[in-house]
Amino acid sequence: MRESILTIPVSEIFELKCGCPVCRLRDTLEQRTIEYIMGAAMMEPDVRIETNKQGFCKTHFEQMRACKNRLSLALMLQTHLQNIQKNIFDRKSIFEGKTAKQKKVSAVNNDCFVCNKIDWGMSRILVTLCEMYVQQREFRELFEEQEMLCLPHYDLLVAVSAEQMDKKYQKQFIDACGRLTKKYLDELEKDVSHYCKMYDYRNTGANADWGNSKDSIERAIKFLTTR
Repeated sequence: MRESILTIPVSEIFELKCGCPVCRLRDTLEQRTIEYIMGAAMMEPDVRIETNKQGFCKTHFEQMRACKNRLSLALMLQTHLQNIQKNIFDRKSIFEGKTAKQKKVSAVNNDCFVCNKIDWGMSRILVTLCEMYVQQREFRELFEEQEMLCLPHYDLLVAVSAEQMDKKYQKQFIDACGRLTKKYLDELEKDVSHYCKMYDYRNTGANADWGNSKDSIERAIKFLTTR
């Protein structure tokens, strides 16, 4: 399988061996989408139509708010709010049911322009990942050398492989995913347990050995949620 515009980003992400590679893929797509929407795309009519309708989730609002260009965010908020006014609360019809507005509001609350772009991109990248695993021995070795897979992305990869991967390699791939997840889970559980034990009065003092446990709470949350 020759390198292409699809395989190169996957190879580059997997060359790093720190944390969950699928989280890194997601984070890369997320960062690029945020930069895109906060840049020149903010003034593109087609993009604004989508952002006006879909809005953003709390996570991505916070990431956008952290960017320097607050005016871009304000302009998108302005037209998004106007869209809600016009298409949900201002439109009245004798044929509109009692819960029509609530359903429209619910749709907005559960939608996000950035999430949708990430989901679209990830669905295609994961197909490429499956193809690379089947066709490239080097990539299979690189996959095995990863530090870990977080729990949600273990679930995602196993599900995708069942639909997209040649059956000849499915068991090998699923077993590899399981090893990466279980190995890290065992280490993580030990670190969290050690953290808890360090609060025993017998383990206090200047020479208390916390080992690798001090950030175990944060690592456990990331393992369980991808965030």
